[in-house]
Order: sequence, then structure tokens, then C-alpha cells
Amino acid sequence: MSLMHIFILALIQGITEFLPISSSAHLILFPQLTGVADQGVAIDVSVHVGTLLAVMIYFRSDVMMVIRGLPDLARGRLDSPGARMAFLLAVATVPVIVLGLVLKLTGLVDAMRSVALIGWTMLVFGVVLYAADKLGTEARRAEGWTLRDAIILGLWQAIALIPGTSRSGATITGARFLGFERHDAARLSMLMSIPTIIASGAITALDLVETANAQAAIDGAIGAAISFVAALFALKVMMRFLAAVSFTPYVIYRVVLGMALLWVAYS
Repeated sequence: MSLMHIFILALIQGITEFLPISSSAHLILFPQLTGVADQGVAIDVSVHVGTLLAVMIYFRSDVMMVIRGLPDLARGRLDSPGARMAFLLAVATVPVIVLGLVLKLTGLVDAMRSVALIGWTMLVFGVVLYAADKLGTEARRAEGWTLRDAIILGLWQAIALIPGTSRSGATITGARFLGFERHDAARLSMLMSIPTIIASGAITALDLVETANAQAAIDGAIGAAISFVAALFALKVMMRFLAAVSFTPYVIYRVVLGMALLWVAYS
């Protein structure tokens, strides 16, 4: 794989992973619309590692709070903020792991990699995000999320396994429907991405055991570095952007892209 190919894929993943516009859809669409060879599992894993590091650094205070709470959680105590957050993040991750394994074992993952499906999910879930952002109140903060919230957001996150839905878009949509203010809806979504990326990366990495080689490792390291920088930049821009405007610009992008993809798929 050429360096330019790796650079483009890592840039796509880094920029789109945390924006509510679906990174998986863009990674699927790139080879389908350009005709280049599919990037393969190794690059997918490496660029996700880069985005994982980016979100952990950006939300490092929350990550450290969770880490400090793990001993309490291991003892069955949820009286500290870190232990409670760690428990709720774990609960929110269960649905996506279960559904992800089902899709992988049944082979449905490959069946959903179509331009038409991505076009519809881009369009429909873009409209749903717009409705949630306009109808949802801004009365709640991330510190006040409950077990019920974690279960609901976990189900929204599982729905995002359908390409084009967007993991961040789905969880932000769910959080806005639950009344979380925009910045904290995005914050919860980003924190939920950490265990999800770790779990999906671990499952996907199992496919690399028999095919790993030195060149794949080098390509992966380059992809991880580029996606890390791009993701950190995208995170900073989005979180600052939310202080001034709504999610409408992302909705417009989704709707336009969705309509364009449907035109390509059905023309």
C-alpha cells in the first residue's frame, strides 16, 4: 500500500471518527468510489489506535478519574465518581459488543457495506440528529447520567454498527433526546468511544495474528500517527464549535452526502 493511500485513509479516519458523520462509512466508500484496493484489517486497526490515543489525551482528566475509580469498582463500590463512571461506561459498551459479535459471526458485516445502505443511513440518521438537537432540552450534565441513560445510549451505540449511522452521531442523538446539553452530550459520546474502540480493535486484531508482517507493522504505525494528529485536531475543533453553534452543519453534510450516494446507487 502506498504512503499516499495510508495518509488519505488515516486522515479520513482521524477527522471523521468523532464527528457525527460516520468514519466507517467514509472508510468503506473510499475504495468503492475511487476503485483503489480495500485497505484491509491492519490499517483499520492502526487508524483506530490513533483515534483512541487522541480521545484519551483530549479527555485525560476524565480518563484518569475512571482509572482511579477502577479499584473501587473491583471491590463492588460505586460511591466514587470514577467508579461510577467506569461502571456506566462498561454497561454502555455491552450492547455494541454483543451485536458486533453477532454481526461478525453471521457474516452480516460484509453484507452491509453497500453505497445504497450508507446513503439511506446518512440521510435518515442525519434528520434524526437534527430532530434530537432541536427538541432536546439542555438541562442535564454528563455527571448526572444514570444507569438507565447508560443502557439507552448503549443501545444507540449498537445501532451505529450499521455503516453510515455514525457511532458519535447516534450516541449524541440519544444524549440530546435524554436532555443532555450539547457539549456534555458530545463528551459522553467521546468517553463511550474509548472502551468501544478498545473492544472492537481487540476483536479485529485477532484476524491479524496469522498475517502480521514487518511491512504491515510499518504501515500501521504511520496510519496510527496520522490518524492521531487528525483526530486530536477534529476533537478540538468540534468541542469548541459546539460552544457557539448546534449540530446543524453536520446534519446538512449528512443529508447532502446521503442524497448524493443514493443518486450514485440508483442511477
